[in-house]
Amino acid sequence: MNIEGSKVLVLGGYGLVGMAVCRELLEHKPREIQIHSLRQEESAEALELLLPFAQGVKLSVSSGDIFGLAEEASRIERIAAQLKPLREEDWERFLLYRLLVDGKPDIVIDSVNTATGIAYRDVYSASAKVLDSLEAGNSQCDQVEDLLEALYVPRLIRHMQVLYGGMMDAGTRAYFKVGTSGTGGMGLNVPYTHSEEKPSRVLLSKSAMAGAQSMLLFLMARTPGAPITKEIKPAAAIAWKKIAHGPIYRGRKPIYLVEAEPRTLGETFSTKDPTAAKVTDNILETAYIDTGENGIFSVEEFAMLTTSRQMEFVTPEEIAQYLIFEIGGGNTGHDIINALDNAVLGPTYRAGLMRHWALERMMEFESQGETKSVAFEMLGPPRNTKLLFEAHLLREAFRTMTAVRESTPEEVADRIEKMLEAEPRLANEVVSVGIPILLPSGKILRGHEVIVPAEADNEPLTPEKLEAWVRDGWVDLRVDNCASWIDRMQRIHDDTAAIPEDDTSSRHLRNLRFWDEEKRIQPGKILGWILSVEEHGARFKH
Repeated sequence: MNIEGSKVLVLGGYGLVGMAVCRELLEHKPREIQIHSLRQEESAEALELLLPFAQGVKLSVSSGDIFGLAEEASRIERIAAQLKPLREEDWERFLLYRLLVDGKPDIVIDSVNTATGIAYRDVYSASAKVLDSLEAGNSQCDQVEDLLEALYVPRLIRHMQVLYGGMMDAGTRAYFKVGTSGTGGMGLNVPYTHSEEKPSRVLLSKSAMAGAQSMLLFLMARTPGAPITKEIKPAAAIAWKKIAHGPIYRGRKPIYLVEAEPRTLGETFSTKDPTAAKVTDNILETAYIDTGENGIFSVEEFAMLTTSRQMEFVTPEEIAQYLIFEIGGGNTGHDIINALDNAVLGPTYRAGLMRHWALERMMEFESQGETKSVAFEMLGPPRNTKLLFEAHLLREAFRTMTAVRESTPEEVADRIEKMLEAEPRLANEVVSVGIPILLPSGKILRGHEVIVPAEADNEPLTPEKLEAWVRDGWVDLRVDNCASWIDRMQRIHDDTAAIPEDDTSSRHLRNLRFWDEEKRIQPGKILGWILSVEEHGARFKH
């Protein structure tokens, strides 16, 4: 259909993909673009960024939760709106319906991550609380309400009912969805999850909701009189919005550096302990890449995430270009409504070229300060952060994989411990993000909060629990773990040495040139190898 002269409603217009879509739309002269975001300040900022390029196109903004009601309501009313049958008089109560009927857009482009918005309400935690309460002989209303409000399928179905009904009443001609695979294109072995489970039930619920919505859109596309319906579903990480050097925030809160001292592990352990370390007024500052809704990543996290056979990535501009081409009637081959099995948008050649430039630019910013950009513990799980920091400490102490490989486990442990004693800043940068350091002596360096275990309040400390916690999210400087790192370096060396010098074919992915002829330790690359080879977390399709 013709974009010129049409009104387009962009849901999630402030997001990484939404902004790319708006910029691409302006080239095709629509009558109006309505930018909708969850928060009013986000919509206003998007408007300010786009106005210089409007060239006569009207830009308008709106805000609010498209999964919720338009007006303030009690919790019981909100739950009832999701679970009770939808009556004709109920339509006006929903924000999404009002957006559609009042605005009457010709085209709706939905770049909201619906699956995340619904699945991350976490029905499993809510169910566990109700079960605990019932097993204790209680039945607390608040816990039951938590569970009812978190139910996935009723919320998704109600969202789709309101979306369909609103577009029908508004006379909308086309609906285009930017969906998600839920795992960045990876399988059940996805090594990125904020959960002790692998794979996480909440993460799988996100994929399940993404698939369920695609099937509901498939049904909408087969409904006579319904808007033209298409979905593009990226199957890679989407990046990026900005590269910079500055303070690091997690969950809108700054990460403050702490000053930690070795302390003896007691008979119990608490995740939060204000006495464990002194919190300074200094915020962690280093290089980062802003990936929009997915948060900010460090140099090494971005290197790990986007390396071959991990999530890799696709740029938002490519998604926007494909979307606009589909709206214009073109066939990109990535509309999963028509080809559910083969239409996912995987990593791209452009992104592969630009990855090198992005990492170079991030490293330039990194060099402006003392702190290396290693991990912020936003990518998940904490095990990846722990491994990145272990590789980083090896890099600081030894520089090359050869030097590590030619050392004994005792020499590795001793050199790193002495380095941390001489440069406490290195240890404090690790523990400030919630990752403790277990020293060869058995003593611990930690901040006032730790990420693993997820919750512990004077929990009895057993050898089994300690080993599980160390594996999942503590930097381990004990001799046995140092031996594991030496073994990794040896395996990488053996794999590289086995490639014939005269073999210049495309057969071998990780050759001498990949690892760097000087054998410098590169944490992101090494972690990509660990996740692919040791953790069996490699992607199959690119």
